[in-house]
Amino acid sequence: MPTKHHHVTSVPLPSESAIANIYASPHLVDAYSIELPPGASTNPEQLARFMFAHQAPWIGGLMAVRDALVAGFGLKTARHLASLEAQSGAERLGIFKVYSTSPTEVVFGEEDKHLDFRLSVLCSGQSSPGAQRHLTLSTVVHCNNRLGRLYILLIAPFHRLVVQSNLRTAARMGWPSATQA
Repeated sequence: MPTKHHHVTSVPLPSESAIANIYASPHLVDAYSIELPPGASTNPEQLARFMFAHQAPWIGGLMAVRDALVAGFGLKTARHLASLEAQSGAERLGIFKVYSTSPTEVVFGEEDKHLDFRLSVLCSGQSSPGAQRHLTLSTVVHCNNRLGRLYILLIAPFHRLVVQSNLRTAARMGWPSATQA
């Protein structure tokens, strides 16, 4: 039975997020929030790494299907993105490039010929003792061409399921504690 710390809520893109105004005309914008339990870390990079390290197994299968379909169009696959991590000195979070970090937010994403996107993991509520603390995972996508618009139309429903699953799975597993930071 889900507790309040497992309940994922669709929310507006947080205005304080670094990705709130990154693209003049985004083609996809979404944000999902979950309450962090007392004692959980509020280090956004640590929480993002934890989520990606503990994804539900079906997400890997979905990525394999995605990669098989898009490889023929010359788009970056997960394998290609993983190889970038090994080749470059740039910091990466999973398969994605890290664009910025702050005490409350990590921004990561990719750029490809069909679209550019940014993801944000934002921790809020830690400045007030006793306040409810939330982690919000937001996505903003800008399509560069028709292929990008078709792609985002097809994957948007799956993207939303993956984001919500990542938050719920991490909550069920138990977020890293503040002392692990």
